[in-house]
Amino acid sequence: MAVIFLSGALIAGAVGYRWAFHDMPAIPEDSRELWRVRMEPTVTLLDREGAVLAVRGPLYGQPARLTELPPHVPRAFLAIEDQRFFEHGGVDWTAMVRSSVVNVRAGRTLQGGSTITMQLVKNLILTPERTLQRKLQEMRIAMALEDRLSKQEILELYLNRIYFGEQAYGIEAAARRYFDKPATELSLQEAALLAALPKAPSRLAPTDNLAEAQARAAIVLRTMRDIGYIDELEYLVAVSTQAEPVEGVFGSGDHMRYGHIFSYAATETARALGPDPDVNDLVIATTIDRDMQAAAVEAVQTRIADEGEAVNASEAALIALDRDGSVRAVVGGIDYAASQFNRATQARRQPGSAFKPVVYAAALEAGYSPWDVFDDSPVDIDGWTPGNFGGGYRGRVTIDDALKRSINTVAARVGMAVGLPQVVDMARRLGVGGVLRPVPSITLGASETRLVDITSAYLVFANDGNRIPPHLITEIRSTSGELVWERPEDEPEAVIDTEDARTMSTMLQAVVREGTGTAARLPDGRPAAGKTGTSQQSRDAWFIGYTANLAAGVWVGNDDDSPMRNVTGGGLPARIWHDFMAAAHQGLEIEQLAAPAPRTRDPREERLAAFYGALSNDLENARTGAAHY
Repeated sequence: MAVIFLSGALIAGAVGYRWAFHDMPAIPEDSRELWRVRMEPTVTLLDREGAVLAVRGPLYGQPARLTELPPHVPRAFLAIEDQRFFEHGGVDWTAMVRSSVVNVRAGRTLQGGSTITMQLVKNLILTPERTLQRKLQEMRIAMALEDRLSKQEILELYLNRIYFGEQAYGIEAAARRYFDKPATELSLQEAALLAALPKAPSRLAPTDNLAEAQARAAIVLRTMRDIGYIDELEYLVAVSTQAEPVEGVFGSGDHMRYGHIFSYAATETARALGPDPDVNDLVIATTIDRDMQAAAVEAVQTRIADEGEAVNASEAALIALDRDGSVRAVVGGIDYAASQFNRATQARRQPGSAFKPVVYAAALEAGYSPWDVFDDSPVDIDGWTPGNFGGGYRGRVTIDDALKRSINTVAARVGMAVGLPQVVDMARRLGVGGVLRPVPSITLGASETRLVDITSAYLVFANDGNRIPPHLITEIRSTSGELVWERPEDEPEAVIDTEDARTMSTMLQAVVREGTGTAARLPDGRPAAGKTGTSQQSRDAWFIGYTANLAAGVWVGNDDDSPMRNVTGGGLPARIWHDFMAAAHQGLEIEQLAAPAPRTRDPREERLAAFYGALSNDLENARTGAAHY
């Protein structure tokens, strides 16, 4: 009889064991997988300081290490969630028995017996369904997990993966979401408020239900005092000054506000990692300066709102580059919600006269000087007859004056004298992208290019002839902190001679001082260099320029390529550039550009220079038999 009973018990036990555990998921072999398991696709953008700029998808914080957190942070969670955490082996049998007795007496569930380890298993490994089978599996996996990981590792994993409401996962994400600070700076009151949330993160989210969240936080503080984690004085101070979350941090509109940066970062990430990266939780460190970005958006949106309708200008873009090529601000359009097209990095438009510095840089390299003289008069190059803006001609003028006043006929003649293949080569070396054909109209910017490219080209003049490609991303990590990609250091490439770059920079300073770009002049006499650009019928208007600190480019136009009403690069774009650069340089010391400032000469000296320049040209032409077009 005993044998039969024992056999029946063994069979029943085997059947019960199989029922309970036959479909139990396995613990990942590599414990690092627990840091990313069940993560939804998410992209987090960091600004240049490492602070979260915006998030698409859930907000997963960077890993917060126990050794870096204030002691009261983990203690707040232990006090309210699992006081015997360091004593049990994954399942707290004492707590389970006690909670069962309380619940039976009350006739409803008042207490739970889940440990921190069991909560971790439920959130990361098992499904959320509440059945006896799932509870048994939860207990078994929790014990197995305790054998595999240390207590510190389990607690750290719990703090970094638990859900805190408002799409925030992990203590770092919650600290930044609710208090706009890193978890390492959480106060006792703030830690208590966050520890109150995992019980019911959606219902207790302090952004929606602050009173109930604070009431539970008070329980956390009282429990911490009762078990000796804090003393009476710390408790009294904490309950007298309740924590309150800040408003508007990482709001739902942030991915729209920084949408064009997201699109730019996505393109750069795909270039770095390929179209299908191995991880879907990306933390992208960018070079964006939050204050400059705000100033850029303000400058573009305000000017277009105030002036755009009157001149039929509906769109604008701006990009700002540091001297090392770092992208500090990007405005890809007026409203990302209305159009996700990034006009700063994707649109190819005709730069017009903003291309002329490329022509004159090629001329300097070919041996010409700013004081060489060319005719500003009607010109016919194989049937192409460019005229000047507004009509009229000035006769013989220097290259310097032609750039300053943006004279088309001289730019065309200089380009032909230098050689169109040489102009194209110069554009390529400076970083001007697009299809560049060696045809006469290229001298006046008829070939389309991107705003980011031509702004980067001007940066070569500021950097004494050295080119560093523009870049937005410095590194990419997973939310667990694993380095996925790191930008290699770029060695500056000398693409033009230093003296030629400085000569060009001096000429561009004159454009801002007394030429077509005077609307861009900055406060307090801060030196600036730049050039205006306008395509045919005012379809595109540009201003590209730089200071000793920063280069920026502005484009204004319409997506349908319709003409604006008499908008030139020296007007609306130059004013947007001025507004942004004035704000971006607030608080910075005034620095001189590497190139000398342009000389101020009276009209008699100008006429004398023109006379001797013309004489020199005529003698050279007579000697070589060459003729300038």
